[in-house]
Amino acid sequence: MMKGHTSVDNQLLAALPPADLGLLAPHLQQISLKQDAVLVRLGDRNEQVYFPHSGTISFMLDMPNGQTVATSVIGHEGAVGMLSVLGPSRSPTTAVVRVAGIASQISASRFHAAFGQSSAIKHAVQTHTRAVLMQLQHVAACNALHPVESRMARWSLHIHDRIEGNFIPLTQEALSELLGVRRTTVTLAVRKLRASGAFRSARRGLVEIDRPRLEESACECYKVMRCQYHQIFPLDTTKPHIRAAPAGKTPGDRDSHLAE
Repeated sequence: MMKGHTSVDNQLLAALPPADLGLLAPHLQQISLKQDAVLVRLGDRNEQVYFPHSGTISFMLDMPNGQTVATSVIGHEGAVGMLSVLGPSRSPTTAVVRVAGIASQISASRFHAAFGQSSAIKHAVQTHTRAVLMQLQHVAACNALHPVESRMARWSLHIHDRIEGNFIPLTQEALSELLGVRRTTVTLAVRKLRASGAFRSARRGLVEIDRPRLEESACECYKVMRCQYHQIFPLDTTKPHIRAAPAGKTPGDRDSHLAE
């Protein structure tokens, strides 16, 4: 049963009508998301669905040569493992906690059962899928067209959008994994962002950003993605936005080495 954080902290859960949320609430368990924890690995079965209330999670693609690259990032607006409703399947990515936080967890089987009874939950899955696919498309183009420091600024902004304050807990190792580049490349990009003032200072495990300058350093993909994101998830998160038929009814009516 959920404790401490309410369902409103996760946008997908907050948007559900009470009856539909009631299908999930008795089975939701609050858990801590520890930084760098792996929620599901590439090729593993999706046994759990996670709804973050705080913190950030990145979806990583693991290459055969050992390199990784981020394909998308989510926070309190999304979920991990929702596509398990399509049937037993193995995860196409590895989900890693980038910023520690809190989440509600439910077994994939119980989520699937609720999904089958609720048009609103089905719509929530569709909404989340649209947001992730939008990120995938832009990240693919961005990786091919834009320099490392611009992409680093973009990823930093995506994470900053989902956390409090101006300190982002990103190590050079984490940045290397997100960007799919070597640590030496990350070091050069960090120096450029510090020279521009986008990264103001660093201390062990944290980088302080100057938000306006970081936005100037990011490629145009950030603003385009943010605009499209707000079309999917409206800015007013205090009111329900998922208006499909309620349950049981028929539809139709946000390293120490950074200081180096």
